[in-house]
Amino acid sequence: MTFRKWSASLVGLLLVLVACGGTAGTTTTAEVASTTPTTAGEEPLTTTAAPDTSTTATGTGEGLTFGMILVGPQDDHGWSQAHYEAGLYMEEQLGAEMIVLDKVNGADRPDTTVEQVVDDMVSQGAQLIFATSDDMRDGILAGAANHPDVPMIWSSGDSAWAEGEAYEPDLTNLGNIMGEMEFGKMMAGCAAALTTQTGSIGFVGPLINDETRRLANAAYLGARYCYENYRGEDPNALQFAVNWIGFWFNIPGVTLDPTNVTNEFIDGGADVLISGIDTTEALVRTGQRAEAGESVWAIPYDFRDACDQAPDACLGVPFFNWGPSYVEVGQSVIDGTFTPDFQWLGPDWADINNSETSMIGFTQGPALSAEAATSLDEFTAGLADGSINLWTGPLNYQDGSPFLADGEEATPKQIWYTGQLLEGMEGASSAE
Repeated sequence: MTFRKWSASLVGLLLVLVACGGTAGTTTTAEVASTTPTTAGEEPLTTTAAPDTSTTATGTGEGLTFGMILVGPQDDHGWSQAHYEAGLYMEEQLGAEMIVLDKVNGADRPDTTVEQVVDDMVSQGAQLIFATSDDMRDGILAGAANHPDVPMIWSSGDSAWAEGEAYEPDLTNLGNIMGEMEFGKMMAGCAAALTTQTGSIGFVGPLINDETRRLANAAYLGARYCYENYRGEDPNALQFAVNWIGFWFNIPGVTLDPTNVTNEFIDGGADVLISGIDTTEALVRTGQRAEAGESVWAIPYDFRDACDQAPDACLGVPFFNWGPSYVEVGQSVIDGTFTPDFQWLGPDWADINNSETSMIGFTQGPALSAEAATSLDEFTAGLADGSINLWTGPLNYQDGSPFLADGEEATPKQIWYTGQLLEGMEGASSAE
């Protein structure tokens, strides 16, 4: 069993123990009974196709029905809302119909599994399913096996990556889509380093796995680069600490409270908080302390409009724009040409905030100074043209072992399966 699977299983067990006897949540569109979902009114870094096998389920124009399984609330101002709004975008662009169920996790729905939700959505006519969390691995693998003629996408997964460590070649109906948020996190780290007055940055992380380690590392690399190259400071003097709450969002009694983690960071001297969790507590609490007169700032995550929660403290937000890639998948199902590809999609560097073309964007926040914004623009241009490649050695892991040799550029696989936090970062690299 891999660490990722072990970690997800342990968290799932804890969630069920804590939430046993709880009631199921509801979506905002209709009441949810039992496990039944409700109906809601540039180039990739690498794309690897599984065997050349198309599924048989197809839609016809406005007849396409698709299911959207969300791990958190559909209005969380973060990860789940970004996926939900991508579903609304699909409805608009394709004339399709979405079946949505949110809060699919062991705390909010202890008696509901992803596999059950897939079965229910297919029984309601879903011809395409999106499972939108790394936490849904086991359930979507089982659901795809149970319904081999129904195309499915596991967002953030790697089951369709032939070179990956979790390749599932027998699941010829399950593809993966993920954004290269590493670029967005580098921009977040840069904005933090351009702003900090104490030289101390706190990163509020979710659970620990390959995805979250590489995103925290990306933020650190961006911070070091901008601290040195735009502020002329010693990057080794920059403090960058990570504290993991234990899940993608707060679950009372199971995870650390992200509001408390934020307070501890600020009380310890950090004046910029970067969030890696699905929700906006770090920004909200930082905003409250800023309103009280403290010089503190934050950078939320996932959702384009997240800064609205505390604009005066918000330096910006790196966000996912799932809509265009999801529309492309939906159209392939309509056309009968769906193939289970692995897609790791980067920004449209011509316009990273173009809602019709760019998977990854960064909205600069009201609290970012004009001088910092100019430097961040320059940094972003360097990422875009390749003149800045922060995945270049020498880089060591936290324990001193080499990650990249001097002059070595990381491969996609090295980046995806980052084994530890990088040397110079504070915080745990594993849950052990």
